[in-house]
Amino acid sequence: MRFTTGQGRGVLVAGLLAWLSPRAARAEDSVSYKYQDYREPGDRITVQAQYGLVEKDLGPDMHVKLQGVIDAIAGATPNGEPPATPGGQVPLTNLTDRRKAWSAEISRQFPRVNVAVGYANSRESDYVSNGWSLNTLTDFNQKNTTLLLGVAGVDDVVRVPYLRADDKKRGWDLIAGVTQLLDPNTSVTANLGYGSSTGFLGDPYRIIQQRTEVFPGVFLPVDYPESRPHERDKWTIFLGVNRAFPATNGTLEAGYRYYHDTFGTGANTFELAWFQKIGEHFILRPEVRFYDQEAADFYRLTANGIGFTPSFRPASTGPFYSSDYRLSAFRSYNYGLKAIWIFNASWQVDAAIEKYEMKGTDGVTSASAYPSATIVTGGIKFTW
Repeated sequence: MRFTTGQGRGVLVAGLLAWLSPRAARAEDSVSYKYQDYREPGDRITVQAQYGLVEKDLGPDMHVKLQGVIDAIAGATPNGEPPATPGGQVPLTNLTDRRKAWSAEISRQFPRVNVAVGYANSRESDYVSNGWSLNTLTDFNQKNTTLLLGVAGVDDVVRVPYLRADDKKRGWDLIAGVTQLLDPNTSVTANLGYGSSTGFLGDPYRIIQQRTEVFPGVFLPVDYPESRPHERDKWTIFLGVNRAFPATNGTLEAGYRYYHDTFGTGANTFELAWFQKIGEHFILRPEVRFYDQEAADFYRLTANGIGFTPSFRPASTGPFYSSDYRLSAFRSYNYGLKAIWIFNASWQVDAAIEKYEMKGTDGVTSASAYPSATIVTGGIKFTW
């Protein structure tokens, strides 16, 4: 059986609200290429991705961006079954898939407002996503204050094996934010986000196990599809500060994000990065990130003791249950280093290495469910 972790899904709305966020039109035409290798030890998940980006000015006030992505995923990942012994190795299921995605944005700079419109498409063997976005940036206070307003939506099709049919997933996101320049070296940002999704919001390959009476007095472990709500609302708050230190040729970027949704999941994220310029052509960027998540209301290790037998065709109205470790309470840590070498006005090369660690905090889920990973990225950019 093929199994998917859902990595790469849900990136369209986030990407369209971030990568496609409008900015002032600039006199720069460029083409970029990046390669990224994500690797979990122990023959778990490996993802190899290639990115291409082309940016082009269309006159003094218009700018267009085209990006393409091809990635391949392979390896083993937990499928939701519990370990044979408490705290032991969780069962793993092999998977393989390939994703092709592209996105496009065109922006127009008006006297005080920059407007950007974007569209994106992503395709996997069992998942097709189409997304759109509309974002504006408006300057006030002699360009010391910038207001961001954005909206994005997705319309996805999911192949659900146990239904032997396709299902729909739709969603939209809103973002509103303000960036204020406090002095020539300092700016602060505050963003509010809201999103809503409906349709099939689960992972079609995740299962949950229950000791089920198959004959009178005979109980055996039986695997059932997980069941998640078919509606979810989410809220985000982001606070950030950028501070330049001219005396040291360095810049600090710090951010905090709070997340909550109607699954019952709450999360806090802290990020810190330092950009250090060395000479005329070299930049180093160390970065750390901490993420802490509360479990979803319906997360369980197994379906034992819930008082009913799960269905092989879960209803959209519930009841809900999932043993997906990504819905459990956990913490993750990222730390890495990026180097940027600017050869001249036309050529730039960058390379980065990052470590990722994920650890459960509920005291129940086996530690073997949570992965660690090494992420290596390299890129080159040509500007004319």
